[in-house]
This record gives sequence, C-alpha cells and structure tokens, in this order.
Amino acid sequence: MKKILYLYILLFLHYSILYAENGYDLWLRYNKVDNPNLLTTYRQQLKAIVTFETSPTIQVAKDELLKGVTGLLHQKLLTPTGITVNGSIVIGTPNTSALLKKNITNQQLAAIGDEGYIILTKIIDGKKCILIIGNTDKGVLYGSFHFLRLIQTQQSLSNLAISSSPAIKLRLLNHWDNLDRTVERGYAGFSLWNWHTLPSFIDPRYIDYARANASIGINGTVLTNVNANATILSPAYLEKVKALADVFRPYGIKVYLTARFSAPIELGKLPTADPTNEEVKNWWNEKAKELYSYIPDFGGFLVKANSEGQPGPQDYKRTHADGANMLADAVGPFGGIVIWRAFVYSEENPVDRHKQAYDDFVPLDGQFKKNVMVQVKNGAIDFMPREPFHPLFGAMPETPLMMEFQVTQEYLGQATNLVFLAPLFKEVLDADTYTKGKGSSVAKVINGQLDNHQLSGMAGVANIGNDINWCGHPMAQANWYALGRLAWNHDLSSEQIAEEWLRMSFTNNKSFITKATKLLLESREIVVQYSNPIGLHHIMGTGHHYGPAPWVSNLPRPEWNPAYYHKADSNGIGFNRTSTGSNALAQYHPDARKIWENMNTCEEKNLLWFHHVPWTYKMKSGRSLWDELCYQYYTGVKQVQQMQQTWKELAPFIDAQRFNEVNMLLTIQYDEAVWWRNACLLYFQTFSKMALPEGYEKPGKTLDYYKSLRFPFAPGN
Repeated sequence: MKKILYLYILLFLHYSILYAENGYDLWLRYNKVDNPNLLTTYRQQLKAIVTFETSPTIQVAKDELLKGVTGLLHQKLLTPTGITVNGSIVIGTPNTSALLKKNITNQQLAAIGDEGYIILTKIIDGKKCILIIGNTDKGVLYGSFHFLRLIQTQQSLSNLAISSSPAIKLRLLNHWDNLDRTVERGYAGFSLWNWHTLPSFIDPRYIDYARANASIGINGTVLTNVNANATILSPAYLEKVKALADVFRPYGIKVYLTARFSAPIELGKLPTADPTNEEVKNWWNEKAKELYSYIPDFGGFLVKANSEGQPGPQDYKRTHADGANMLADAVGPFGGIVIWRAFVYSEENPVDRHKQAYDDFVPLDGQFKKNVMVQVKNGAIDFMPREPFHPLFGAMPETPLMMEFQVTQEYLGQATNLVFLAPLFKEVLDADTYTKGKGSSVAKVINGQLDNHQLSGMAGVANIGNDINWCGHPMAQANWYALGRLAWNHDLSSEQIAEEWLRMSFTNNKSFITKATKLLLESREIVVQYSNPIGLHHIMGTGHHYGPAPWVSNLPRPEWNPAYYHKADSNGIGFNRTSTGSNALAQYHPDARKIWENMNTCEEKNLLWFHHVPWTYKMKSGRSLWDELCYQYYTGVKQVQQMQQTWKELAPFIDAQRFNEVNMLLTIQYDEAVWWRNACLLYFQTFSKMALPEGYEKPGKTLDYYKSLRFPFAPGN
C-alpha cells in the first residue's frame, strides 16, 4: 500500500512540475486549444505556412507562426516556399510576391502605412488561404502576432478581413536600468541587461523580450536610466549596445539611449557642456557619428536635464530648446531623434510644482528642431494613482508631444499590489483638452492628429526585471501588455485589453473571463480608494515611495514633502490650485478647467487636487468630507477583501503556482491597505478633530507606531 501511495505521489509531483507555469511565457503561451470543436475546425483551416522571401524579420514571423500554430493545434504544418495548398497561411509583402500583389489593392496597402498589416481569407486557384500582408516586413511580423492572438483568444478564422495600423509612430519602453544592473523604481529583480557578459553572451531572454514587445507593437526600447551615466556612450559600452540592437532589429525594435548632458566633460574632458560652445557641439557630432557606426538604425537620445539634480543647459543660462537642438543637430543627419523630458521642477522655484513644467516649456513652443519631441508625463506631479491630465497637452501646438506613462507601479503599491493600469491610461488619453474645441482629446494631441505633426509617440517606464515572471507580480504583465496595445490603438477599451490578456495568459473559460475581467477593471480604483482618495496625492513614503507618510514635512526641498501636497489644517484639507491659491488651473483651457474651478462642480475624484476643502463640507453622498474620507479608506480595504474572495473562486481555472503567488500577494495587499487606511486617518484626524463614523473598526496601532516604520532597503529606491 505504501509503495502504491509513493508511486501516486511521484506521479503527482511529475504532473505538477510538467504543467506548472511560472509566468515566463507571458501572453505568448501557445498551449493546445481546449475547445475540441474549435480545435478540429482550426486544424482543418491551417495546413501550411508559405513565404516568398527569407529576410530576418520574415524568418522571425514564420518561426513564430510555426511555434504558435504547432503549440496551439498540436499539429505539424507544411512549410512549402511559394506553393500554396488548401489551408495555407501566406505571409509576405507585395514587393516580393506576385501572388500577394495580385490579391491586394494599392488603396488597401496605402491605408496601412509602413507598419500596418492586412489579414485576408482568399480563394487562390481553388484553395482557401489566409494572407498576412504588410508593406514592410515589420507589418508582416505584427500581422502574424495578430493572427496568433485570434487563435489564442479562440476567434473565428473564417472570412477574415482585418486591416490594422498603429495610431502612434514611436511606441517605446523606457527602462530606468543602471549599468550596475539595479533598476530605479524596479520591483522585479535586477536589470535584464547583463552588461558584464555583453557583447559576447546573448541571453535567450533578450530574444524573448523582443518577441513579447513585437507581439504588442512596441518598436523601441530605451536601455538606460533617465538619471543617466555617461559611461554608456563610451566605445566599450557601445559594443554592448550594438549586440542588443542586433538582437532586436529583426523584431522591428530600435534601440535608444539616455544622454547625460555633461558627457562632454566626463568623457570628453572638456571644461564645459554649454550647448552653444563649438567644442561641445563638435564633441556630440563626433559621438553621434561613432554611435551610428556601431548601430546604423540607432533611434536617438532620451534626455532628462535640469531636473532633480541632473545637469542641463540651464546650468549655462541656456534654454531646454538650446540643449535639445544641439543634440538634434548631432543625430539628425542619421535620421535620429531627441526626446526631451518635460519633467522639470526646481527647489529654487517657489511656484506650485504643478505649474513649473508648463512655465518652462510653453514659452519655447516652436523653437525646437523638427526631430525633437518633448516627452510629457501623463500628469503634472508624478505618476500619481490618479491625477488630471498634464496642462502641457494642448498648450504646445508647434511641438510634437510624447506621452510618458509609468508601467512600473512606483506609487501604486509597487510589485505587491494587483493594479490593472489600462483604466488609468484610458482616463488620460480620453481626457478633453478643448484646445481646438470639444473632442480635442489628449490622444489626438500625442498621435499628431490635432496639430498635424508627423512625429508621434507614447512611452511607458518599464516594469520589467530578471524575475522569472518578468514583472514581479504575475498580474503586472497585463500593464506591459496594455501599454503596447493602447500605443497601437488607443480606441481599444480597458475591458477589451483585459479580456485579451486574460485569455492569452490563463484560459478562455467564460466563467473565469467574466470574474477575472471585473477584478482587473476594478483594481485601480480600489487602490486609489485605500491610498489617495478624493484627489489626495503624493502622500507616500519619501524616497522609496512605499506606503503612507502624509506627516513628512522636514525634507530640505519643500516639494519632496507629502505635507506640501495635502496641506491639512484645522479648517480642512487639499491643495488650492484655483485663482485664490496657486492658480495652476489657469494653465488649462477655460472649457477644460471650468468644472474644476468650482468646488461644487468639481468631480469629487479630483476635489482635493484643486481645492482646500472644509472638513464639514457636504459631499454628494450627503456625508461630510471627513466622513467621506473615512468611507473611501474603509471601503478600499473592504474591496481588497472582495478581491481576495474573487481570486479564490478562480482557483479551479488557474495553475497552482500562479494562483498561490497571487493569493499570497493579495494577503500582502490587504495588510498594506489596512496600513494605508489607519495611518492616513489617524494622521488627518489630528487636524479634523473628528471621530471615526460609528460602526468603523478602530485602528489597532497608534499614529506613533506608523510614523516609526522604516524601510531602508525598499526595492527600486
């Protein structure tokens, strides 16, 4: 009996190991289709993959289709060259295939541009085929991933007529990775880039990283931290960058680097980095020539200057335009661009931090070179759980503006909290700037439509590290996915993106999809409730930004203190940004700000962002502001408990490894939600002098306890 039991245990362990999932495959899990009827239909429809050329990118597309279709159907495919059979998937460009050219119109091709694709069902010589066509090899690659997504999400492949092209030209990941492999605001381990073993050792993860990005249309990666190190521009490191660029190129991904503005001093031994100095200009020109000799398709520079201690042109009494244009002249002859970050604020400037980027950049509108983009964070403070759109959007019509979102969850619980960010991204993209009348959305600003710009871009600060599941929290992969999908098509809804990712990453089971989609869609709002409700912002722990610390007010720079942002006193709480306060609202178009200007019409989700509100102010719920604040914090905690319950109900549909990981992380998230609630309410209560509403559980710790907590080794700091 013991022997039989032992054998059963061995079989169980073997099965568990064989079928365990650690999240490494991301949304590119090509597991066998679990719908028997659909599987049979797919097998009848897909028999072969046909190509007419063998470029590196076409080969990548072909290999991915073979890997994907074989895994999904458990059926070997034929791979004839230039010969179609019934059930062929034919991929390529009309330039290399007379067959494809004959089955597509010039009008259809013109509509998809350089990176778009068309997927069509056609009868060719009596054989039913599926064509995946692009004007370029990159378009074919993107179309191939779209086709695989159809099978992964169990869509019909009959009578396909799909045409798709990206809304935005530059779709980037910004890595805040340092050369020592630490990652600023990184919560998933160390950097992917092992600079020590490059260029000779190519980690297979580099290829899988490129596959994942190409599958969602990301076409550029900034390898290094915006708090830049000039060493990356040295020849020894350019050899390493070249090795990565060579890996990424077949996947349609260009490499970008951050440029430290003082590099001419640090590397070139010049006495200055003044952008008007001829020696400095020449140093950058020669550095650009050297760089492009290593990487002919190098994308360009991303620059953080005169912000948070970084060097920049203002050190020499020059403008941001002076600095950006000097670099633009250096990379321009090679087709490169400069992305200049608008995240600037100064401790010497007493003006509301909300206003400083606008004040610095709007006067420079029209002064930047044609190959310069200004990269603007989604909001004016710093990637808050919720903040109104940045007033720069719509205020610089002569300058192409690039969106900067943060995928890594610096202010959203980091890698311990389940937070789906598509609703946050959509909230900003759909916001109306009114700069050219109603419907002048932020999305239309950044895609170039509003002001007829040829350059357009959207970037996300990456949440990727060398953890086996890439993102630390298994569910955080959805945010990387959401960034790519919205950069390609910002008309997609959060629900569509959530469903796609869940189907590809877990299962197509309807019961699972219904509950899990709801869980994702509600998650961001829940975190706002238990951390920064009603427009509160930047009240996190200082430095590491982990957990609450609204009491901090002793840091040397005023805008680094949480107390700077909530301004709680005996009368009320909130930052007055109306004409009677900092007047930051004046930076928005009158039609955009009119709702926010009046405390009685301002959406309550932004109320404390724009107004200092009395504790006794009556909210729409009928509760006083204090009672509403309590309600939001307590409801947020309760909602995390509901998230835990929902996740437990999903257990039958999820592999044990990922289920247990998320289950444990939700326990941490609940504890952190309680911490946020108790610490914030105990602190704000010292100003309101009001009791917790009846029926609410009293905090089990004192305010002094919460103030005493320290996290000297918090990740990503």
